[in-house]
Amino acid sequence: QVQLVESGGGSVHPGGSLRLSCTYSGKTYTTTCMGWFRQAPGKEREGVATINTAGGRTTYADSVKGRFTISQDNAKNTLYLQMNSLKPEDTAMYYCAARLGWYSTCSSAVKDYNYWGQGTQVTVSS
Repeated sequence: QVQLVESGGGSVHPGGSLRLSCTYSGKTYTTTCMGWFRQAPGKEREGVATINTAGGRTTYADSVKGRFTISQDNAKNTLYLQMNSLKPEDTAMYYCAARLGWYSTCSSAVKDYNYWGQGTQVTVSS
C-alpha cells in the first residue's frame, strides 16, 4: 500500500515557474515507477513525466520536454516536478502516481498505475 499527497500548485502567468511536490509513504519497495500526470476539463488524463525509482531513468511527454524536470529525494520521501516556461496549455489538475511492481522501463500510460494522489491545480493565464 502506497499513499501519495501532492502540493505546490497555484496560478502563474505564462513564462512563470512552479515546483510541485509529492510526498509518499507506505511500502514503496513494492514499486519502481512513479510519475506525474495531468488532466484538463473535458480531456483525457495524460502522462507528463515518469521516473524509475531504482535506476533514476526519466521520460517526458513531448509537450513538456525541455521545460519540466522530474526528480526525487528518497531521504525526504518526496517526488518533484519542476515546471518552467509555463504555457496556458499546461493548465490542468496534476496528479502523482505510483505503479505496483518492478520494471526496468516505466510506462506513461494512466491505466498502468495503481496508486494516485488527490491532485493539485495548476493554472497558467495572463
